[in-house]
Amino acid sequence: MNTELSQPPTSVRWALSSLSLCILLASLGISIASVALPELMSAFDATFADVQWIVLAYLLAITTVIISVGRLGDLVGRRRLLLAGITVFAAASTLCGLAPSLGVLIAARALQGVGAASMMTLAMAVVGETVPKERTGSAIGLLGTMSAIGTALGPTLGGLLISGFGWQAIFLIKVPLGAAALFLVLRFLPATPNGAPLRHIRFDYAGTLLLALSLAAYALAMTLGHGQFSTVNGLLLLAAAGGAVVFMRVEAKAVSPLVQPKIFADRALRSNLVTNALVSTVIMATLVVGPFYLSRSLGLDSAATGLVLSVGPLMAALTAFPAGRLVDRVGAPRMTLIGLAGITSGFTALAALPTAAGLAGYLAPLVVVTSSYALFQTANNTAVMSGVETDRRGLVSGMLNLSRNLGLISGASFMGTVFALASASSDFASAPPEAVAGGMRLTFAVAAALIVIALSTVAIAARTCHEIAKRSPATASVQEPISEP
Repeated sequence: MNTELSQPPTSVRWALSSLSLCILLASLGISIASVALPELMSAFDATFADVQWIVLAYLLAITTVIISVGRLGDLVGRRRLLLAGITVFAAASTLCGLAPSLGVLIAARALQGVGAASMMTLAMAVVGETVPKERTGSAIGLLGTMSAIGTALGPTLGGLLISGFGWQAIFLIKVPLGAAALFLVLRFLPATPNGAPLRHIRFDYAGTLLLALSLAAYALAMTLGHGQFSTVNGLLLLAAAGGAVVFMRVEAKAVSPLVQPKIFADRALRSNLVTNALVSTVIMATLVVGPFYLSRSLGLDSAATGLVLSVGPLMAALTAFPAGRLVDRVGAPRMTLIGLAGITSGFTALAALPTAAGLAGYLAPLVVVTSSYALFQTANNTAVMSGVETDRRGLVSGMLNLSRNLGLISGASFMGTVFALASASSDFASAPPEAVAGGMRLTFAVAAALIVIALSTVAIAARTCHEIAKRSPATASVQEPISEP
């Protein structure tokens, strides 16, 4: 459906505003809570290990249900489930702000994460029903901008709200914003097919449970222990791997599978997902290594370090929307390669950076890395979402978001381990400045090498698809649909 013909441009802009607000709220939910952890330790007389679950519960909930809500949106109607997700998010935000105990707050944060997963997945999935195909890149770039703004805005906004109104305000502020998102979606978002009534839906409950448990086990393995690998982490990884094997076997026999194994035969989609996860993994190096290099090697205080760290999200916010326009004009495949090449060059410069280059020497390649990352994300997401069939946009959007989340979770652990080994220290706060600088350079060298692998993966996939297109031109532009049983 071409919404530009059926709706006036103003309505399209308001529809995009509703989707942007959904993405902003979901991203804000991650970053705004982190700054409140010291205050929450005092409020609930808890340890840091206890209050960190306020952040982990949100991330775990998003990771475990993100594919399921995407698939369910395809079945029951994406707009309908998006409205439900916003309602759950706002209600959970209220419960967070009124929580009488830490346990209630953690449970409410998990519920808030379920609503956020719906908002993140379905906002991108309904872009195809909101704007014409030739403007998909611009729309996805706008959503990327809002995600980066939410990430960058969280610590500053959270600090102001806590100092003025208490920790409850960082959760309650999302209630009126959620109400605004609900109104905008109801008023301006084009209606999508509502799907079948819930009582007629053949949903893959067994597959959903298996996938959720496997993802939860993997996420916990990567986050528990603060980078210190233990027997528990190993057992969780084994559980995740075993669960994934069982999940694929169940899906192969399911009448209406959550994820049809056939979908992974799509070379282009497989390449996009793997590359998305790999790039997200290495981008975490800037957040893992950056604070210690800035404070220990360059001697910056906490305020200055925080200001420098905000440059990355700020650059991503400034780049994503213009990147979307470039993608629409030049094409997603070419811009994906350019984005990866930019990330590689930025990490290579950081790996060769002498400490004498100072703050300016660190910031220049960091700007290249983060702006190129925004370009890659916009191009990669556009390439996937503009070519997917209407009846599985929610599922594929969920898979894209999941690959990114798993990459970020894995990167926090993996890049942290590389940094610890490279600097020969597990206590970065007291490590010698030259050891931290050496660890930084080696970690960024590993990051650059991994991006070269991602670049090669994309290039090989593009060449393979081109060869297939030359052999069968009649079917090259039509992706074989996956039939619903």
